[in-house]
Amino acid sequence: MQSENHIGFGSDAVIGPERVTSVTPPARLTPPRPCGVRGSWQDGRVSTDRTPRRPDVTSLDLVGGAEKVEVRLHDYDGRWPEIFREHRRRIEEALVASGVEVEIEHIGSTSVPGLAAKPIVDIVVAVDDITAEEDYLEPLLAAGYLLRVREPGHRLVRTPARDAHVHIYERGHPAVDEYRLLRDHLRSDADDRALYENTKRELLSRRWDDMNDYADAKTQVILAIKERARAARGRG
Repeated sequence: MQSENHIGFGSDAVIGPERVTSVTPPARLTPPRPCGVRGSWQDGRVSTDRTPRRPDVTSLDLVGGAEKVEVRLHDYDGRWPEIFREHRRRIEEALVASGVEVEIEHIGSTSVPGLAAKPIVDIVVAVDDITAEEDYLEPLLAAGYLLRVREPGHRLVRTPARDAHVHIYERGHPAVDEYRLLRDHLRSDADDRALYENTKRELLSRRWDDMNDYADAKTQVILAIKERARAARGRG
């Protein structure tokens, strides 16, 4: 989901069947066995030792296999921020029993007021150890989210209705800052916000047999916007 698409923006990052290295049918999560001495519980909380609890996965696992994707833009919906806040509360409540401290942010096009978007609320959650799945992934599955993607450095769970995607990374992962960079810039720069929306509308007027091609077609525009965003951040 993210391997080919760190230049994407939330749910605009799509993966097709030819990029899948492993497909797992939907099932209960079974984390890999721990390797040696890793993190531990201290005073009822999970240790923040950044030593990985176990080696991370080494390939993409797309749970449930490839799916037909139909992309339609919706005008900005003022309910999207509240939907994010509802999921933030749900995620926090799911993880509090595990003592997991996380950062939760609204990302993607639905996080930018005034920007047309697919009606999928994207959320990024930063954890201390992506390999310690039992600390965060089991509670999220118990809260009703479904595992969709497991790949190096990244996990994705979503609602059964597929109207909310929760991206999980370790704190400090470059993808998290990339999401923030593009989101914050599009929130503040009306010209680039219009450029991004117009680009999506123009591309979606074409026929796409593989949504990866649609995502790739936006690459140059997104890279140019990010360059301007970095320049603006440097002046700030």
